[in-house]
Amino acid sequence: MSKGPGVQKMFDAIAGRYDMMNRVMTLGQDQKWRKFVVKKTDVSRGGWVLDLATGTGDIAALMLDQYDTVKPVGADFSIGMLEEARRRFGEKSIAWQSCDANRLPFFDGIFEAVTFGYLLRNVDDSLRVLREVHRVMKPGGRVVCLDTTPPERNLLYPFLRFYFRFCIPALGRMIADDESAYAYLTGSTMEFHRADKLAELFRKAGFTRVGFKKFMFGTIAIHWGEK
Repeated sequence: MSKGPGVQKMFDAIAGRYDMMNRVMTLGQDQKWRKFVVKKTDVSRGGWVLDLATGTGDIAALMLDQYDTVKPVGADFSIGMLEEARRRFGEKSIAWQSCDANRLPFFDGIFEAVTFGYLLRNVDDSLRVLREVHRVMKPGGRVVCLDTTPPERNLLYPFLRFYFRFCIPALGRMIADDESAYAYLTGSTMEFHRADKLAELFRKAGFTRVGFKKFMFGTIAIHWGEK
């Protein structure tokens, strides 16, 4: 069964509390990671840029703040998230687009860069999405991905597993009034590709100069590559 309908409904439901939960879950580090994503795109030349799974619009807005010559498109398949993004950043020159990352409604080779945060763990086929992203990018363009990654089985692993399994769902219940949504997000983290395996999928999709960096005790990874 496809994840799509359930994930879409879940994000619609938590859109209003999504930003607060992100700040609490990440101990206030999430905006620092998004700024790192924007920096890695290196689109000082301007042009169209795409932020997939834009959520409430943070990366798209940061892109415009950092590079005032870009033309950002913030895309998501959750209407609730897009409505929250418009509410937060309606005064900015960002085009908002409802779409499915599996079938992007854009011509080939039009974006200077594509970014996405917490997208791939919520799709059925990461490689398919990465190939779609590759298709819509210009040669020389850069893709940058922010997502969770399963923690390494080291001394910290039991504590991190406890945090993901029990603490995050509890926070979801208290802050977002939705324990089940954050239990799902925890499970999707622990079952997601390891960072090195995800890097290999980027290469299979056609990207070169692929790299990644981990954050927050190895539970967050930012990947990048070029077309």
